[in-house]
Parts: sequence; C-alpha cells; structure tokens
Amino acid sequence: MKKTLIASAIVALAASAPLLSHAEDAPAPAASPVAFNLGLVSDYRYRGISQTRVKPAVQGGIDYTGPAGIYLGAWASTIQWIKDAGGDSRYELDLYGGWKGDLGAGLALDVGALRYQYQKNKLPTSANTSEIYGALSYNIATLKYSHALTTLFGAPDSKSSGYIELAATFDAGHGYSVTPHVGHQKVKNTVDADYTDYSLTVAKDFGNGLALSVAALSTNAKRSFYYSPVNGEDLGKAGAVVGLKYTF
Repeated sequence: MKKTLIASAIVALAASAPLLSHAEDAPAPAASPVAFNLGLVSDYRYRGISQTRVKPAVQGGIDYTGPAGIYLGAWASTIQWIKDAGGDSRYELDLYGGWKGDLGAGLALDVGALRYQYQKNKLPTSANTSEIYGALSYNIATLKYSHALTTLFGAPDSKSSGYIELAATFDAGHGYSVTPHVGHQKVKNTVDADYTDYSLTVAKDFGNGLALSVAALSTNAKRSFYYSPVNGEDLGKAGAVVGLKYTF
C-alpha cells in the first residue's frame, strides 16, 4: 500500500463545523420527519484532511428523524483522493443511523453506525469503511468517539482505528455561531499516520434554510503520508474553507 493512499484515505469534516460536518452528525429536529440538504464547499475536509485535493465539492443528503430519537440518513460528496490513488470512484456515499436522546441534567447521548461507501474504488485494500460512534453532550460541548469495525479508508491492517474529538458551539446572536474543535486520529498499525486536527468555524444561519460558514483548519499530519500523488499537494495543510448549505 502506498503511503500516499493512506494519506489520502484517512479523511473530515469535523463534527464541530455546521456546514462542513460529516454525515454521521444526527439531524436536528424538524417539523417534517424528512429533510433534504444541498451544499457547496470550497474544499471538502474530513478530520482535517482534504478529500478533493484542496478543490471545491458538491454535497447533498437526506435525513429521517423518527420517533423516540431514532434517525436514518444518507449523504454524498464529490471527491478526488481515490482517483488520485489509482482507483475509479469520484464520489463518497455515507449511510448512517442511530439514536439521540436527552439523559437529563443537561446531558444528551448520540450513538450510531456509519458506512462510508466508494463505488468501484478498485484499491488494493478496499476504501469502504464501517464505523460505530458515540457522543456525549453537555450544554454547548460535545465529546465524541468513532471506532472502525473494518480497515480504515484503504489503510491495510487498520481495523479498530479510532477518532476522538471535542467541540463546543457558542451562540453569538443574530444567527451567528462560533465552534472551536480539536480531534485526534489514531490509525491502527500505522503510527506515522496518526495526527491531530484543529478548526474554528463561524457560521451564519439566515433562518430560511440557508446557512453560510467559514472555517479555519490546521493539522499536524505528516506531509510524507498526507499528500496528493498527482501534484504533491499537502492535504493536511492549514487553510480556510467556505461552505454554503440549503436545507429544505
């Protein structure tokens, strides 16, 4: 397995970024049990690593919020890393479901499972990945852990890898929110692929289903692992991501 494949494969948007977050975040309660979303980001970052070689991505999904805290959903995004690594998939499809509920005393629990699917990825080790996750929230802060039940995004012998993250969302008034986030990715049996990512996101909810976000991101990921084999782009370098999302 090429180091560049591992580099490209260990993908986030952190759960802290409202418009840059990944599909496993539970959908917010809505008047209708079904909600759709469409989005455009200047760079699809997942766990601090660019999935699009630092280029824009088109994204969209559907969420179902059922009774008693049950939720299901699907989300997709255009990507570039599998194609760059010699595969044949230009999009990522996430299928997920779980339960989210109030525990009382300001605590909330979110548990679920997520499948990352890459059609025709054609890599030596399949990029398709299954994770389970659990998140405990108190007031504005959330601590979350995701655990890989399979190999992680094409990295060989990486089953039982884990990602832990801490985020807090501050209401700044007038539809604005500020979200700091820190996360750490541990890749089983590949110590040099471990890294920590950081982000600070400012988001504006316009109240009509439209929201805008700007995030500053950085990681300490080793460039020797996390780079594009096509043009040498550092996929974990510090940068800014702008996102626009419409929910209906």
